[in-house]
Amino acid sequence: MENSDGACICAASRQNTIGPGEQCLSMEDQNVVQWVYSSKNNQELSERYDQWAKDYDSDLDQDFGWLAPQRAAETFAKHVSKEAKVLDAGAGTGLVGELLSKLGYSDIIGIDLSPGMLEEARKKGVYEDLRQMVLGEDLDFTTDSFGAVVSVGVLTVGHAPAGCLDELVRVTAPGGYVIFSMRPDVYEQNEFKEKQADLETSGWWKLTEVTDNFQPLPKGEPEVYHQVWVYQVTDKKQKP
Repeated sequence: MENSDGACICAASRQNTIGPGEQCLSMEDQNVVQWVYSSKNNQELSERYDQWAKDYDSDLDQDFGWLAPQRAAETFAKHVSKEAKVLDAGAGTGLVGELLSKLGYSDIIGIDLSPGMLEEARKKGVYEDLRQMVLGEDLDFTTDSFGAVVSVGVLTVGHAPAGCLDELVRVTAPGGYVIFSMRPDVYEQNEFKEKQADLETSGWWKLTEVTDNFQPLPKGEPEVYHQVWVYQVTDKKQKP
């Protein structure tokens, strides 16, 4: 499930559906991303992405100039063969898959926890398969299934935890790549720094590239920065 990592997107014409006894939260007074971030559990997170799905692409493009998918796709293409089988982990509406398709990748599988987001991704016509799965849980793929994994805007607060990297490495074949975007503060403060170092120390992967900081939301939130991380899975990986 892609997200803008802190963008304040107001959608005055939309309101969220509420259950009995819940407080009515108007989209006029609450930005969409922070509303999504305030989800109490994965079920609520999925439901809120479902509600946002149809407007997701236009909101991010028009209001913020969301650039992380482009930067990640460009970095991905520097390292990964066009013949690779690719997992788009947290595919959202398929922005990354669409860009990879334009770059010549054709064997792309997407997963996301939100059925609504997956339905929007399906309309883009670039995925071999789209399946509902949750990052942070066991993934329903055999070990070494993919030549590369890409995940953009997903490894962040209230979304996929650092522990999900174990499964992303497991499903990536030796010599393949795990490539993801992340805010520097999330890297430092949300256990990713320790997990990434542990996977390297344990011989699961080695760091190939980390980009300089860039602004993924230059139109709307120029103070937000991302980096793209590139790891190559080693030939000697062992299950932690």
